[in-house]
Amino acid sequence: MNESPNVDAAEIAHFNRMAELWWDPAGKMGQLHAINALRLDFITQRFPGPNPRVVDVGCGGGILAEALAQSGARVTGIDLSELSLRIARQHAAAGGLDIDYRLMEADALAATEAGQFDVVTCMEMLEHVPQPRGIIEACARLLRPGGVAVFSTINRTPKAFLFAIVAGEYILGLLPRGTHTYRKLIRPDEMRAWTAGAGLRFEAIASLMYNPLRRRFRVAPGREDINYMACFHKPE
Repeated sequence: MNESPNVDAAEIAHFNRMAELWWDPAGKMGQLHAINALRLDFITQRFPGPNPRVVDVGCGGGILAEALAQSGARVTGIDLSELSLRIARQHAAAGGLDIDYRLMEADALAATEAGQFDVVTCMEMLEHVPQPRGIIEACARLLRPGGVAVFSTINRTPKAFLFAIVAGEYILGLLPRGTHTYRKLIRPDEMRAWTAGAGLRFEAIASLMYNPLRRRFRVAPGREDINYMACFHKPE
């Protein structure tokens, strides 16, 4: 599996090493817990109907997948970090949640279940693969007509480098050091071009803004600062 041209073995190894940290809200993955309710709200507001079938691409330890399942979605989570998936399965089972976790790539799932999902989420994942455009194209294939895709990543700007990497990883410790590489970050115009090429239409964008004094995040609709979420839909 690691022979795929769109898999970075070093990134997978990094997340395997962090697998035990996923469900510690006070630990190095605490930022994901802090923003989870905000990103869940951004996603569920755009559900195309009740109880949608959702695939979370790059699900990691299942933080978002569990929240989606608790919201009523029928969730499949895919990832290439075997240890992260092990943690995800254990945590879901302990909480009585029925989530279909699979060790596989988005392309592989799209080859067998194209057009079978109402919603595709791909959060904090695109900046960890060699060819993010390929992931977006696979996500588009997974969607049924009328479905929605939500992506999140970090803008590639000096401001994002300063706040997301220098401050977030090395000063404030919001994420483990080395989680992000600046050259892999993605500008919103790049994402819009790739999604348009995959047949998706832009719907909304918002930034997650962090207040270091209050140690809280908030959603800023229409902004593209640093961490941003973007929603697209697949025309009927």
